[in-house]
Amino acid sequence: MRLHRLRITAFGPFGGAHEVDFDALSAAGLFLLHGPTGAGKTSVLDAVCYALYGSLPGERTAAAQGTGLRSDHAAPRARAEVVLDLTVAGRRLEVTRQPAWERPKKRGAGTTLDKAQTWLREYDPATGAWRDLSRSHQETGEEITQLLGMSKEQFCQVVLLPQGDFARFLRADAEARGRLLGRLFDTRRFAAVEHHLAELRRAAADRVQEADRVLLAALQRMRQVAGEETGVPAPEAEPGEPGLAAAVLGWAANARSTLRERRTVARLALAAAEEEQAAARRALDEARELHRLQRHAEQLHRRQARLEATAGEHEEHVTRLARARKAAAVEGALDLRTAADQAHARTRRAEERARAALPAERTASAQQLAALARAAVEEVGALAAAHRAERRHAELAGELAGVDQDEQADEALLAETADWLGRWETTRAALQREETEARDAATRADRLAALLGPARDRLAAARRRDALTADADRARAAALTAAETAAAAQRHWLALKETRLAHIAAELAERLTDGEPCEVCGATGHPRPATRAEGHVDQRAEDAALAVHRRRDADRVDAERALAAVREELAAATAAATTADVAGLEAETRRLTAEHDEARAAAERLHAVRRGLDAAEQEHERRLADRHAAERRAAARATLRDSLVREQDALAEELEQARGGASGVAERARQLEERATLLTEAADAARAAEESAARLKDADARLADAAYRAGFDTPEQAAAAVLDDAGHRQLQHLIDARQLEEAEVRSALADPATADAARREPAGPDAADDRARRGDLRLRAAAAAEEAAARDGAALDTLSRQATAEARRLGPLREEYDRVARLASLAAGTSVENERRMRLESYVLAARLEQVAAAATVRLHRMSGGRYTLVHTADRSGRGRSGLGLRVVDAWTGRERDTATLSGGETFFASLALALGLADVVTDEAGGVRLDTLFIDEGFGSLDDQTLDDVLDVLDSLRERDRSVGIVSHVADLRRRVHTQLEVVKGRDGSRLRVHGTGG
Repeated sequence: MRLHRLRITAFGPFGGAHEVDFDALSAAGLFLLHGPTGAGKTSVLDAVCYALYGSLPGERTAAAQGTGLRSDHAAPRARAEVVLDLTVAGRRLEVTRQPAWERPKKRGAGTTLDKAQTWLREYDPATGAWRDLSRSHQETGEEITQLLGMSKEQFCQVVLLPQGDFARFLRADAEARGRLLGRLFDTRRFAAVEHHLAELRRAAADRVQEADRVLLAALQRMRQVAGEETGVPAPEAEPGEPGLAAAVLGWAANARSTLRERRTVARLALAAAEEEQAAARRALDEARELHRLQRHAEQLHRRQARLEATAGEHEEHVTRLARARKAAAVEGALDLRTAADQAHARTRRAEERARAALPAERTASAQQLAALARAAVEEVGALAAAHRAERRHAELAGELAGVDQDEQADEALLAETADWLGRWETTRAALQREETEARDAATRADRLAALLGPARDRLAAARRRDALTADADRARAAALTAAETAAAAQRHWLALKETRLAHIAAELAERLTDGEPCEVCGATGHPRPATRAEGHVDQRAEDAALAVHRRRDADRVDAERALAAVREELAAATAAATTADVAGLEAETRRLTAEHDEARAAAERLHAVRRGLDAAEQEHERRLADRHAAERRAAARATLRDSLVREQDALAEELEQARGGASGVAERARQLEERATLLTEAADAARAAEESAARLKDADARLADAAYRAGFDTPEQAAAAVLDDAGHRQLQHLIDARQLEEAEVRSALADPATADAARREPAGPDAADDRARRGDLRLRAAAAAEEAAARDGAALDTLSRQATAEARRLGPLREEYDRVARLASLAAGTSVENERRMRLESYVLAARLEQVAAAATVRLHRMSGGRYTLVHTADRSGRGRSGLGLRVVDAWTGRERDTATLSGGETFFASLALALGLADVVTDEAGGVRLDTLFIDEGFGSLDDQTLDDVLDVLDSLRERDRSVGIVSHVADLRRRVHTQLEVVKGRDGSRLRVHGTGG
């Protein structure tokens, strides 16, 4: 980067317009910027920084916010402006910035605010004119930052070298050095790597812990299946602890072995239980058979005893059967009397039941009950209107339910609409943000397209430059050959001419004639004319050599003209291509093409985003309309509900009277109908009871006459002796059954097995049954234990397979976590492998500091007369960072010491050397951008004469790298040593600039 020209108008302490020709100042390589305190020396550097970055360096930025950049000495209508002409990355640019200011209104009183303005132009060597690039603050800032490759902080640190900052840097601790180096070298990407590795470690740890939790859940299920008696306690590790998978799988293997042993024991117990149960069953069967025979013998004896005890009863049965045969003659009258009695009893019971259902009318006569029944029927007919009212009441309930449903639907709609509208601003902001991003991408695509064309032109020019370089070499060789050939021809011609002139007398002698005057001396006598010598050259040979020389010289002129043309084309191509090589321009063109394609792809989403925004706006309108419609329906619904409720209340009052205490009109009608039915039935039953009583009285008279004729004293005796067919058959059956039973008992008592069982001891089937039941229980318990052992074993096998699968899945996760954790710990400086416990960012900063110390030492060694050398140390100081230490080696003592022990002058040239070294390293870090103009701010007053000479020699040596250095100082001795000066003169009407020693 080289500064050419700076024009300042109404800026800072400069009230008027001033111009600084840095080309003239830089011609000497070293120039002095001086002036009294407060004159505005630093303001010149501020103007450079403001032109490039749109803000002032460091702490002065906050103090100059708003309109504070405009000079208080400026004319009322003069606007502050800074114009900087510079060359950077092979491109000649002009940056113009005007800060915002409160200007007087053109009409009337008061002021108005003019916004800040920015212009960026580029010089086109092909046309010799400036062309506009941008008027955007952001685009100009991005373009300058991209070309310089440095942020404002880096620029202010490496171009405007603030010696006070570097003196503090020398004495600062590792943390302060780390902060400064971090800003200069932008190590945020390494801190981002640390953060990314930490995030990866946390994510991997979460995955491992999740897999461990799944494995522990499988362990818990296996513990539930295997129980607590597995011989080995279950592992109690927490998720994430190493070795968990091996511990779980080992415990599962031991548990499977334990369950297999448990199943073997259960099988043996089941076989023993089966044998014991079979023996108990056989004993039970034998005991039950003996018990059955003994009980059968007991039953036979009891039957025999019973038969003997009931012999009298048997005789009674025989006697009764004979009396029944005599009573058969009065059976008809008995049947008639029984039928009449039964009919009378039935009617009496029917009457009692009918009257029981009517407690209020229990004593009424049949005629009264009939009258009450007719009244109930008439009341049922009067309930028709109440039926219609009840139906309308139910319809009103349905309508009210519909109103409630509509209300719930509208409330749900309003809730959903409110939720959607509540998210509307966020949704619209997101869509508008996407639209803005797409629009910015379109703008960026246009800007990149504008940059891409010149980049492609520069690439084509660079390729043409490289091709023309080879053509120029060939043309140069051809021109050199032609010049050598023309010189040889000229030398040959001159040699021939010299030879001819040496022998011109012989040529003249050939033209002498006796008596004729000589052309040279005029004599007419020619006593001794010259003769041709060997190697004589005549006029023809000289003319031929001259012609060859002229042709060769014409060829030389043509070759030089061709060389000049090629050189002119090469210069034009070089100017168009700048100083960049083809590879760099190809990379730049590819980068711009990729960025342009990316921006154009992002810009293509603009139409879709706008459609989405329009659709969202339409949806918003629809939602608002739905909400308004729901609110209108709610108002109409309230009126309708009031009307329906009033009608429902009136009908309810009417129905309450009609129901008469019933649950409904239908229920009331049913009650009346049932009452009418009961009254009618009661009246009919009362009349039937009266008629059956008369028939019973007639049947009693007939029965008494029949019993007397059959030989019975009373009708009751005849009735007692009468048997119906079933009773006759039953009595006959009892007699026959007794006789048969007596025969069976005699036969069974004669059976040998029964007789033998009766003689034996009483059997104990209960004990045998208890033994068999215990055997069944033991068998079922053994079978259940064997089945449970088999089921648990199968379940444990399944769970073990699942745990093994989980352990296999956990293996890569654990390996990934170990790998990521190792990298994260190494980058964070917590790993034992990181011997110095240095974070990645600190390691990079330490490497940069080591480069800075090496670059600074070259100049410090010269400034200090070979005494001091800066060395970088990686030792940790206290609890601070390691790797950011600086020590100074004193060649006079041979020892290292802290940089804080340097004196004031030593600190100055040490910090100056450090600043220059840092400038070189940051320049290389920024992509090799040349910094052809540097400024050094103050600090020279602390140097003695010899040291000042050494420092100025070092600064003057920067010219070897085609650099110019501006010293900002008010030290008087520098004015004698540095002849090229830019003086800032302070006055009451503002400061002004004056140049000395440039020859202009």
